[in-house]
Amino acid sequence: MNSKALIKNEKKPLAEGRRVTLRPSAPQKPVKIFPLYAVFALLAMAIFLFSLDLRNSRRGLTFAMLDVGQGDALFIESPTGTRILVDAGPPRKILGQMARVMPALDRTLDAVIITHPDADHISGFADILENYKVKEIFDPGIADDSALYQNIKKIAEEKSVQNIPARRGMRLNIGGGAVIDILFPDADVRDWETNAGSVVARLSYGDTSILLAGDSPIDTEKIILAQTQRTLLKSTALKVGHHGSKNSSSAEFIEAVAPKYALISAGKENRYGHPDPAVLDIFEKSGIQAFRTDEHGTILMRSDGKTEAFSFYK
Repeated sequence: MNSKALIKNEKKPLAEGRRVTLRPSAPQKPVKIFPLYAVFALLAMAIFLFSLDLRNSRRGLTFAMLDVGQGDALFIESPTGTRILVDAGPPRKILGQMARVMPALDRTLDAVIITHPDADHISGFADILENYKVKEIFDPGIADDSALYQNIKKIAEEKSVQNIPARRGMRLNIGGGAVIDILFPDADVRDWETNAGSVVARLSYGDTSILLAGDSPIDTEKIILAQTQRTLLKSTALKVGHHGSKNSSSAEFIEAVAPKYALISAGKENRYGHPDPAVLDIFEKSGIQAFRTDEHGTILMRSDGKTEAFSFYK
């Protein structure tokens, strides 16, 4: 899927679903007689594939906060099967988690989003680029000369992955009515501190929405609050900023988002003390249910566009 397909175009809306091209049959060959059991096996396989395709056509939105320890990695699959990875966590964690949310023989990601170039968010991308076909990369454009980030950029360039700056106002149509709206950055953040320049986005499908806050600190939250309509902030769930750090998730920001669920990615007994008790206290006093990877493992949320269902696995 190219950037023209992902980014909203009012004149040419993205076609939902994936198309099948019918090609002319090959020249006839001498007829072979197959054993009866082979005919029944082929028929059973055809029925299975049809059932699978029918089931897939009716699936909703899948969102997974992958348990990668102290870091972030979020997997999104739209109702039509578009797959996006937001960040890839620390080293040597991502591939095992991806194997649990994607079919074993499917090695394609339609896009990845790098929220910012900190090691706990991007270290797994080298493994992703080496093991999956990635079509597009969206990132904030923060300048970072670390060997880790430069290596990721080098691999992406060698594999001809298109790089697209993520900017406020972009809408990614990912199929079946699911969209991702980029809320931040709103300008060039090349020289910004990495957390402050994080990509912040909102995933929505029907009545279900998730605000993806990256590692944005309170100062960035203030910018977003000042320039974003409340209807575009209010969300069913909040991917809590900076692993639940006290430097993110101000009371004002949480009040504007007004989530039912707070999703926190943090390593068990991590040395930073994430999530901060003060942040958890805000959620508790606001009646927001918190799910944490350090306690629940991978957090899987599915939605039919009206209701959400959660499951967990370690």
